[in-house]
Amino acid sequence: MGRLTIWGVEGIGEITPQDQLGKIISDACRQEPNGPLQNNDVLVVTQKIVSKAEGRLVAIDANDPLSHKQLVEDEAVRIVRRRGDLIITETKHGFVCANSGIDLSNVERGYAALLPIDSDKSARRIRDIIGATLGVSVGVIISDTFGRPWRKGLTDVAIGVAGVAGVVDLRGTPDSLGRIMQVTEVAVADELASAAELVMGKSSGVPVAIVRGVDETWFRNSDIGELVRPPQEDLFR
Repeated sequence: MGRLTIWGVEGIGEITPQDQLGKIISDACRQEPNGPLQNNDVLVVTQKIVSKAEGRLVAIDANDPLSHKQLVEDEAVRIVRRRGDLIITETKHGFVCANSGIDLSNVERGYAALLPIDSDKSARRIRDIIGATLGVSVGVIISDTFGRPWRKGLTDVAIGVAGVAGVVDLRGTPDSLGRIMQVTEVAVADELASAAELVMGKSSGVPVAIVRGVDETWFRNSDIGELVRPPQEDLFR
């Protein structure tokens, strides 16, 4: 893999419940400047438009900045830590994140957006529709913004994948000096999601990006479980 090309998909527009997101993306990617799509392109789709299309919006009190906190606990299987108004939780998906992934940004005032129920299924649905309508085989990543322990700032990560690896396991292969790598597993879906965010931004209204030039060996059946560390392997739980 020598070069990646990444660009945002323009013209998606506002997404509402029951919209067929795969068709909307397909239509937007039929021709320039967004397309045409090619085999082994990767589409990175923000969680927010997936949640909107799937009706994962819940009414809250627009005048109460803490009115969504009960939703946070309802969507969690475990409260990891509390500090002031911040709650770190473990979600039903196995993600450890702030406020169960519930977000108030880029949604209509008085509503909160919940995570998709099954982001892998959401990614597969988009991938299948693109394959059926455009005749190309692509990878799809559903992305969301997470904080990180021990690091300041936010970055986008994968919360759902279809047709592209979550993790590429390099254990047992030689490094550039011929040493056999013992522990190296690369979170390629997270890396692609983070790279795509650079062309989408947080306030530009561009919720989909295309990544071209991804290593062909990364395209395979996968699920987000590849990226979720089991509790028995987690030194901090």
